[in-house]
Amino acid sequence: MDSLLDVKHIDVGYGFLQVLWEVSFTIETGEYVCLIGPNGAGKSTTLKSIMGLLSPQKGDILFKGEPIAGLSGNKVCRKGISYISEGGNLFTGMTVRENLLMGAFTVGDKKQLKETLDFVFHLFPRLKEREKQLAGTMSGGERKMLTIGRGIMATPSLLLVDEPSLGLAPLITNDVFAALDVLNKRGITLLLVEQNAVKALKVTGRGYVLEKGKIVLHEKSQDLAKNDYVKKVFLGV
Repeated sequence: MDSLLDVKHIDVGYGFLQVLWEVSFTIETGEYVCLIGPNGAGKSTTLKSIMGLLSPQKGDILFKGEPIAGLSGNKVCRKGISYISEGGNLFTGMTVRENLLMGAFTVGDKKQLKETLDFVFHLFPRLKEREKQLAGTMSGGERKMLTIGRGIMATPSLLLVDEPSLGLAPLITNDVFAALDVLNKRGITLLLVEQNAVKALKVTGRGYVLEKGKIVLHEKSQDLAKNDYVKKVFLGV
């Protein structure tokens, strides 16, 4: 496999408050990787730094070998990265279809746009059923599906997914993770941030553990799930 994303020794913070220290990791093309850790460890900050919503104070981020640290979010998106944020940030006064089309603002090929839209509706039939419904009137699970669908519309090479199970019922959570698995099987590389470490380690191939802004462990997900420290601190075993 070829290296798709290289995060190299980044320090990131909010003003005077530093959140990440010397964070480094690599994701290969086609992988499904998780980043787990306690609340406040810096997981979401890591994703925002990759996406261009935050600029590292030190270090670099390479995507397909090109430096992207410090680029604006729209430029990072055009490079082939989509970010599924924890809150969704949907346009609540717009319909499902309008939200999806907003996700494809970087796509100039109308045929590709239609094919991707059809795929999203196939992946989430509920969105097709509610195509003309306002996003603000949807349930939490439907909003999560719409958020993921909008991210897919940009036809990314890398999808950053932040807390997909947050606030969802178990059955809806399973549907969302099944959809993410389909995306990975279709060739999209995934970086997953997930508070449910048990679930994250079950669905991914490799994992990184982030604590107090630093990467403290890195192994195959199945090995992390057997690690005594991970079992005690994150899996409640």
